Amino acid sequence: MEFVILAVVIALVAVGVISGLVVSSRKKKQLPPAPSSTPTITPPAEPHVGDEAETPRDESRRTIEEVGLPPTEAEEEQAPEAVAPPALDVPEPTAGRLVRLRTRLARSQNSLGKGLLTLLSRDNLDEDTWEEIEDTLLTADVGVAPTQELVERLRERVRVLGTRTPEGLRSLLREELLTLLGTDFDRAVKTESGVDTPGVVMVVGVNGTGKTTTTGKLARVLVADGRSVVLGAADTFRAAAADQLQTWGERVGARTVRGPEGGDPASIAFDAVKEGIGEGADVVLIDTAGRLHTKTGLMDELGKVKRVVEKHGPLDEILLVLDATTGQNGLVQARVFAEVVDITGIVLTKLDGTAKGGIVIAVQRELGVPVKLIGLGEGPDDLAPFDPEAFVDALIGD
Repeated sequence: MEFVILAVVIALVAVGVISGLVVSSRKKKQLPPAPSSTPTITPPAEPHVGDEAETPRDESRRTIEEVGLPPTEAEEEQAPEAVAPPALDVPEPTAGRLVRLRTRLARSQNSLGKGLLTLLSRDNLDEDTWEEIEDTLLTADVGVAPTQELVERLRERVRVLGTRTPEGLRSLLREELLTLLGTDFDRAVKTESGVDTPGVVMVVGVNGTGKTTTTGKLARVLVADGRSVVLGAADTFRAAAADQLQTWGERVGARTVRGPEGGDPASIAFDAVKEGIGEGADVVLIDTAGRLHTKTGLMDELGKVKRVVEKHGPLDEILLVLDATTGQNGLVQARVFAEVVDITGIVLTKLDGTAKGGIVIAVQRELGVPVKLIGLGEGPDDLAPFDPEAFVDALIGD
């Protein structure tokens, strides 16, 4: 009996020891905090598109009629309508064009003609008056030698004839100016080669004088006279020169032959004449580069273009484009180009923007070649054949 009681006591002691160990191990674990009496409920987040979501704006909803439907398979397979080519410009006829532009010319040259007539109409034509006449002519860029020649002839004729009326003085001045300009020059732009190849015209000049624009306007002049034209964009040095020339050609239906920027100008000129022959064109106009870095480089390039073009046939015309507003500085350019190539004609641009119309006389005297075309504005048809009589009449008025 005592043995049974002892065994029970030992069992109870063992159970107590084991329970204490379990309780102590539980105390060492970190228990989660007890929930508060009032739990916080977080509402569900509104949908967004990334971090750039904006507050929706109130916009009017489209009706079902306004919503376009996707094309059907039949509509997708339908060929697009052909786009009609743009209408070509119809250039003004060149006959009498300078007469129509006479008012514009007279407006810019009015000071020269009126100044001369006012001085010649003085009661006493003394030495001071003749010096003023000389100064007026020199200011208009007539040049020293032509001015002295004109003044001497005027003095002699006024003394001999005794002309004093305004009408007589105007007639006298008109005659002497026409003598200086020369009425016996052949001022027609040569565009016929005389053989089976097209007429070839090369346009030269310093960039900034309106050379490429003049080439485009000359194409309009030729188209207005019923000629077919091919343009050669051989000015590969100036950016966008070929684009500019092509735009001019597209307006009148003239095709432009061009190459890569910085390409060989002679190669492009050669291809232009070749295309002109293949198409049976009447005229090929070649726009050349106008840089004047060194005379040697210019001579080499223009000389090469000329030689290559002449492999197809003769070069019929070499036109030098000069800016009339540069006055005597334009004569320096003219001398350089005249030493490089055989200039056959002169184009004076921006003549309506200067009172120095005497440059016409000076440049003809310097080069010994005629002024064939003059530019009197920025309009596409403001390039006109030079008519000495119309020019002098605009100079001195009616």
